Amino acid sequence: MVAARWNCFSFQLVFAISFIFSIAEVCNGGRTSSFVRNSDLSRDMPLDSDVFRVPPGYNAPQQVHITQGDHLGNAVIVSWVTPDEPGSNSVFYWAENSELKNSAQGIVLTYKYFNYTSGFIHHCTVRDLEFDTKYYYEVGIGNSSRRFWFVTPPAIGPDVPYTFGLIGDLGQTHDSNSTLTHYELNPAKGQTLLFLGDLSYADAYPFHDNARWDTWGRFIERNAAYQPWIWTAGNHEIDVVPAIREAIPFKPYTHRYHVPYTASGSTSPLWYSIKRASTYIIVLSSYSAYGTSTPQYKWLERELPKVNRTETPWLIVLMHSPFYNSYVHHYMEGESMRVMFEPWFVEYKVDVVFAGHVHAYERSVSSHPLF
Repeated sequence: MVAARWNCFSFQLVFAISFIFSIAEVCNGGRTSSFVRNSDLSRDMPLDSDVFRVPPGYNAPQQVHITQGDHLGNAVIVSWVTPDEPGSNSVFYWAENSELKNSAQGIVLTYKYFNYTSGFIHHCTVRDLEFDTKYYYEVGIGNSSRRFWFVTPPAIGPDVPYTFGLIGDLGQTHDSNSTLTHYELNPAKGQTLLFLGDLSYADAYPFHDNARWDTWGRFIERNAAYQPWIWTAGNHEIDVVPAIREAIPFKPYTHRYHVPYTASGSTSPLWYSIKRASTYIIVLSSYSAYGTSTPQYKWLERELPKVNRTETPWLIVLMHSPFYNSYVHHYMEGESMRVMFEPWFVEYKVDVVFAGHVHAYERSVSSHPLF
């Protein structure tokens, strides 16, 4: 049983595992769902599944997704892949009820992984957006161009209600499709999704088949093109395989999923922070060095004192490997990071720490932070 009181605004977090957690009121724990997980492991959806469908048209943009593009929330990073040639790296965008179209120019990347060569990966930061405004945007050229939309968050402030979704360890199985559908249909309607690591599980295939990064990008586009997904890296993003001469950690992940890490003074896209509505969100990397004097440690040491609780009263930390876990799998894997960082979390009164990795739901009882 949990009795945790949250005193502030009507702020909600939507769990994609059939659980809605309202931080506006007393939360009584216990059994929160009648769902019982099937003991059989769900298999990946076949490559001809409709959720992996390639959009029509020559060189049509695919795998479109957005994330926050600055520290304050009035910019977005638009990312997409063109399979045949680079094409245009421009994003055209306009506010709802406006006839004025603006454009922003992005960058184009490719990478190789063993015997795989990526498509042309585009990242474009759209800046100086108005808060709390619906925008439409287009990527691509001519008949192959595609249109999407997003809504910017309210301006930063202490009494701003906002709804986040939470998904981790998604993969691309039949259960993954059910999870994403559940999130999309949830009546609480998450406005931004906090992703807790382990994206495509391409590393489950021989030679870490990077074509499964492409199918995953097409799978999540139906949601990630319309609302920001805030990225955290997990163990399935490491992708180091010396036997095939792949020695650069996080290579596919960092090429495909850009984040605004420099805006918070970070030297790595694997740890960073953003503000959104009434929240200050800190993303950490469970699989990067975090001992004393490492870049991640030094960054967090500088970052926590910057949080102004009169401006952003909610301080949330995202990571992949949990500090506390009683499940048989991954037991105490987060212990060394807990020893390093938990005293700071207590000192700076972190409200909630969200983690993935363990494929079973668990939360702490009457603790601060709530894990």
